[in-house]
Amino acid sequence: MKRDKIIYYIATGLLTAFALLSVGMYLFNHAEVAGMFEGFGYPTYIIYPLAVAKVLGLIAIWNPNFKALKEWAYAGFFFDFVLAFFAHYMIGDGEQMGAVMAMVLLIGSYIFSKRIKA
Repeated sequence: MKRDKIIYYIATGLLTAFALLSVGMYLFNHAEVAGMFEGFGYPTYIIYPLAVAKVLGLIAIWNPNFKALKEWAYAGFFFDFVLAFFAHYMIGDGEQMGAVMAMVLLIGSYIFSKRIKA
């Protein structure tokens, strides 16, 4: 049980770091991110709402009282990382490994949250 908690907190902590890094990029380096989104073919008006959604998703994942919201947050992050992987893969910029690492952390966090019932 203790090993499961350690793995959960490490995976969730690293996942949080990944998400907050992207939120920071969205908020403080908007011009570069907007250029990337245009390259992907995505509208740039979704950058700020996506940043807010990531912060709210992290709050839901870390709060043990939000059982149903936690499931939705994990699902939202799953779709975000899958779409990020394919967006980077399709334009061929070689940046898809960040999405793969985030996906591995997300799956680890989800599995171990179920094991420890967090």
